[in-house]
Amino acid sequence: MDVAIVERGIAFIASIIVGGTAMFQLKNELSTHGLDASATKVLLGLLVIGCFVVLFASINVLGNFAS
Repeated sequence: MDVAIVERGIAFIASIIVGGTAMFQLKNELSTHGLDASATKVLLGLLVIGCFVVLFASINVLGNFAS
């Protein structure tokens, strides 16, 4: 088994778990107000975007197509 396949599998599973948790927390934070809540919303949104990038890279939508 190739090491890259194992690495992509771990990244795929981790991005689904972390992204799902971040989206759930972001949904819960939408009704809160204040500066701390706004910063939390921005950071959770960036985490969700990063998880989508990792998800797409792990299924070879992004990145090197030769490997």
